[in-house]
Amino acid sequence: MRVFVTGASGVIGRRLVPQLIDAGHEVIGTHNRPANSRLLRALGATPVRLNLLDAGAVRQAVLENQPDAIVHEATALAGARFGRSLDRAFAETNALRTAGTDALLAAAWEAGVRRFVGQSFAPYRYQRTGGPVKTEDDPLDEHPPPSMQQSFAAMAHNDQVITGYGGIALRYGAFYGTADDGWSDLVRRRKMPIVGDGSGIMSLIHVDDAAAATVLALEHEGPAVYNIVDDEPAPAREWLPGLAGVLGAKPPRRFPVWMARLVAGEAAVVMAVESRGASNARAKRELGWTPRYASWRQGFPASYAARRVPGQTSPRPAARAGHSHG
Repeated sequence: MRVFVTGASGVIGRRLVPQLIDAGHEVIGTHNRPANSRLLRALGATPVRLNLLDAGAVRQAVLENQPDAIVHEATALAGARFGRSLDRAFAETNALRTAGTDALLAAAWEAGVRRFVGQSFAPYRYQRTGGPVKTEDDPLDEHPPPSMQQSFAAMAHNDQVITGYGGIALRYGAFYGTADDGWSDLVRRRKMPIVGDGSGIMSLIHVDDAAAATVLALEHEGPAVYNIVDDEPAPAREWLPGLAGVLGAKPPRRFPVWMARLVAGEAAVVMAVESRGASNARAKRELGWTPRYASWRQGFPASYAARRVPGQTSPRPAARAGHSHG
């Protein structure tokens, strides 16, 4: 197929474009910086500089390129400053997930493009009651903290309009596995503490595995929502020390809940101690997808061992969870 990929020079886009080409597709990749044009050409894509918040420009780009499918991977998180307000850090990304998605879908309809796959997000979003791991059919959190409400609304809008169009929304886990993913620096600087008992569950995914699932999603009809996460959602008290050990970094700091709430705000506490994980069973069953790194326990060493700090000793690995939640 002729595939129009937004955010093609981003974290997942850089891994997705080569996989699409290897699968026999032709790729038109959007970017918003001149230097990224060279990168996309080197990856084998045809670059198109595009502001996704300019609906007229989006319409023109889609109509001119006449794709068979659109994959929407654009965010604006590179260099974002994260603080007490998630909504402030995600403001431009929220616009891309609302106005940007709407513009793409309108252009897709006019151009006769019926195959649409869009980036969504799994961590933190599921209702914070009941079991520790949720499926796509489980309800989302209807009452996030105030500083997260705009971001949750933007993600919900994104999911709804994509599936309403007949497309596929991929709720990725937290990406890792690239030199600029940010994890190494945060963990080495001990900027990611364990809050309370560290019971908040995270679903992670190596970016290459996320790209592989996206290629497979293009071959399937929608509407559908899939959690694209690894087989082992894990509490912070397990995966954070595990990552620190791989990096040869000091163990994460520990903060009591009251202190984290005072310093970082309610949203940080909710994410750290109440969040639920996501199951990948549907994606594995319906897409025929098997992640190369079934767990972060294999993915972290493969991704970060080369960046280990010399002279540091690793803490003992965290005990393995009793079973997989794949």
